[in-house]
Amino acid sequence: MQLLKSLEELRGWRNQVEGTVALVPTMGNLHEGHLKLVDLAKQHADHVVVSIFVNPMQFGANEDLDSYPRTLDADCLALAERKVTAVFAPTVADVYPRGLAQQTFIEVPEISDILCGASRPGHFRGVATVVAKLFNMVQPDVAVFGEKDFQQLQVIRLMTQDLSLPVDIIGMPTERADDGLALSSRNGYLSAEQRNIAPVIYQTLQQTAATIQSGTAVEQALLEAQEHLKSKGFRMDYLELRRRDNLAQLQENDRQLVLLVAAYLGTTRLIDNLQFDR
Repeated sequence: MQLLKSLEELRGWRNQVEGTVALVPTMGNLHEGHLKLVDLAKQHADHVVVSIFVNPMQFGANEDLDSYPRTLDADCLALAERKVTAVFAPTVADVYPRGLAQQTFIEVPEISDILCGASRPGHFRGVATVVAKLFNMVQPDVAVFGEKDFQQLQVIRLMTQDLSLPVDIIGMPTERADDGLALSSRNGYLSAEQRNIAPVIYQTLQQTAATIQSGTAVEQALLEAQEHLKSKGFRMDYLELRRRDNLAQLQENDRQLVLLVAAYLGTTRLIDNLQFDR
């Protein structure tokens, strides 16, 4: 496995490699969910590149950019065991050579301003910009993303389509702990007590989907679910039911749906989602 720490090194590698390439973009601090993305990527290309870059453009002013765990050595060991072809770990200066204030950006309209985009203004601008840059740097044939960040996945799908980028986007179902909690690097921020409570968020999504499928009014089901989460100690950001393809508000005849939730346990913001049909 090669560790590529600059755009120059990456370009040199890319010019020599033969066959198809899959990209798995990450911010590092890898867990089993990331490694399952790697396993899926290996099924779709001859070579897998994992990027590790904590992207400052997608963090807000009061978010955890400085404290976000950076574990490059451990990440590389795990990826070597998975037989990844290369790791691309650029510096901020490599990705944003003129600085963030002068950086050309990409923004996918409408979908970037709702749900997590409303709570984290500019977040999806940062995501779309860095992913587009990574696509141009690595020039992959395929890119693999987890469905836990469902809104992010849909933003990237739309950006790729809108800009006619020659990259196939593959989503992978959320990897979960045995108790149902979606795997996330931010789970490490939870105390032991909070970690025991956290699986309630997915249990509530499952119960809410079943309630809606049984005929309960959407508004009533969502209100009951929010009250239940609050009673368990969660501070709500949002819990909404949306169309699956573009996250638009529901119309009466919509059948392919997704429940999306963001809520805080203490200072840790957890997100999850559940796709279902009605």
